[in-house]
Amino acid sequence: MTAHGREAASADGGRSAEEERAAEEERAVDQALALVGHKARARHRPPEGPGETPPKPTPSSPVSPPSPVSPPSPVSPPSPSPSSSAASADSASAGPESRPEPGLTPSSPARSAPTPGAATPSSPAPVVPPLAAPASTADSASSRPHGASSADRPASSPHAHRTGATAWHAARALAERLGRAAPLAAHRFPLDRALGHVLAEAVVALTDLPSFDTSAMDGWAVAGPGPWTVKEGEGLLAGRGSTEPLPDGQALRIATGARLPADATAVIRSEHAHCDEARRLLYAGREVVQGQDIRPRGQECRSGDELLPAGTVVTPPVLGLAAAAGYDALLAVPRPRVDVLVLGDELLTAGLPHDGLIRDALGPMLAPWLRALGAEVAEPRRLGDDAGALRRALVSSDADLILTTGGTAAGPVDHVHPVLAEIGADLLVDGVAVRPGHPMLLARLAEGGPCLVGLPGNPLAAVSGLLTLAEPLLRGIAGRPTQDRYRAPVRQEVHGHPHDTRLIPVVHREDSVVPLHYNGPAMLRGIAAADGLAVVPPGGVRSGTEVEILDLPWASASPWTEGCFT
Repeated sequence: MTAHGREAASADGGRSAEEERAAEEERAVDQALALVGHKARARHRPPEGPGETPPKPTPSSPVSPPSPVSPPSPVSPPSPSPSSSAASADSASAGPESRPEPGLTPSSPARSAPTPGAATPSSPAPVVPPLAAPASTADSASSRPHGASSADRPASSPHAHRTGATAWHAARALAERLGRAAPLAAHRFPLDRALGHVLAEAVVALTDLPSFDTSAMDGWAVAGPGPWTVKEGEGLLAGRGSTEPLPDGQALRIATGARLPADATAVIRSEHAHCDEARRLLYAGREVVQGQDIRPRGQECRSGDELLPAGTVVTPPVLGLAAAAGYDALLAVPRPRVDVLVLGDELLTAGLPHDGLIRDALGPMLAPWLRALGAEVAEPRRLGDDAGALRRALVSSDADLILTTGGTAAGPVDHVHPVLAEIGADLLVDGVAVRPGHPMLLARLAEGGPCLVGLPGNPLAAVSGLLTLAEPLLRGIAGRPTQDRYRAPVRQEVHGHPHDTRLIPVVHREDSVVPLHYNGPAMLRGIAAADGLAVVPPGGVRSGTEVEILDLPWASASPWTEGCFT
C-alpha cells in the first residue's frame, strides 16, 4: 500500500494512525526511561560564589533500575571456515540491525520492549529494496568511516532493517525526557557571566520602567498653554537637575532621558519650538498635545510584572532588560558540558586523503555545532580505534554528555557497544528507525554518570544522530522549552525508505521547502547549503505534502531590522 493509500485507510478507521503512533511512542519512551529509574545526577558543578542556589532535588522513579549489562565473555572465536566467512560477510553487510548486543541476552531489559511495528523474531524482517536516491542505501553499512563512499562498504543485506530500532519520534522524546529527569543545578550568575545560560526562574521587574517620568526628546518641558516664559537656568540633564515643580505658563530646557519636573504637561522638541531671546518667550511651531514626547513612569512595565519566563535563553537583549529592571545577577541553569570523542585510526587532521586515510570531518564540525545548541564543549579528543582509551575516557569524564563518533556498528574495531557493556552502562536506544544514521545509540553511564550519544561515523548520519538524540537531550538538561513543531510543504516528490523515517536536507523557498541533492550518509554537501532537515515518513511523500522541518540552529536567525515601538 502506498503512503497515500495508508493515509486514506487511517482516515476511514476510528483511531488515526497518527494517534496510534503517538501512543506507541509514549509507551516506548516510558519503558526506556524506566530502565534507568530516572536516576538523579550524582555530581553537580561546585558553587559559583556567594548567593549560589543549592541543587534542586530530583524525584526518583519508583521503578528500580535493572542490573548493569554484563560484559561479553572473553572467549576467543574459532578460526573461520570458508562457509563461516561468507556468513560473517552477510552479517557485516547487514549493519548493526541484525547483530546481538554485546553482553545482552534475549531477555535483557534493553530488548524486552521492541518498538511497535518492528519485525519480531518469529517473522522474517522485510526485504529492503534500494531507495530511489542511491546514495541513501549506503547508510545500511558500517558507521565507522567519516567520509567513506558506499563503494567502500559491503552491499545491503535483505536483513538490514534493525528489528529492535526505536521509532524516530520516540527516540527524540526519550532523549529530551531523559535530560529533564536529571536537570543541572541552577546557579546565580552575575550579569556578565549569564550569557547563553537558561533562566531557571522568571525575571520579574524589580521597579517600574521607566521609574519616573522622563523626556523622550531634547527640547523644552512646558506647563500649561503657551506661549511660555523661559525659566532661567541651564535646564534639566539626564541623571541630574532640579526636581522642583514647573509653574504653569513656564518652559525649561530638558535633555532626552532627563527626569520631567512635576506639573510639566508636555515636551516640545527643539526643532518644533522658537525662542524669542529678547522677550524670553517660547513659541510652538505646531499644536502641543498634553503628554507628547513624555515617557510616563511604568510605560514599559510596573514593578512585579513578569518580563521573561523561566526557560528563556539569556541573550544580550535579555541582559539589558534584566539590568534595566534592577537585576545584578540571574538564577540560571548552566550550559551543559560536552566531551567529544573522535574514534577511528583512519582519520587525518590535515592535508589530503591518501593511502586509505581520510580527513576527519566530524571533529571540526561537532564542537561549533554543539556550542550553537548552547553547550560548553571541550576540544575534541581523538582516540583512534583503542578500546582501552575509550573506556578510560568514559569513566573519567565529568561532562554532562559524551558524544562519540563512529564505532557504533559491529565491525572488528567498533568498540562502543563492548565498552559500554564492560562499564555497566544502561543502553536506552540501540538503533533508530531513521535514514541516514540508524546505528546511533543513547546510553546512561552507571551510578548517575553522564549520558552518552554514539553517533555513526558517516558525516550526514552523524548529523542525523546529533539532531535526533543529542539536541533534545541537551535541551532537556539545560531546561530549555520544548521546540514547537512546524510543517512545510515540499516542492517535489521525495522518495522514502520502506520502513524508516528519512531526514533530507532542504532549503526554504517562499512558502515551501526544496529537497537538496547530495544527501547520502557520507555526504556533507547538501547539509552545508541547507536551512534544515525535512522529516520524511516511511514510503515518501508527494509534491505539496506538508512534512515536519528541523531547523538548523543558525538558519532561523534573521538579520537585525529597524523597527519602532509605540
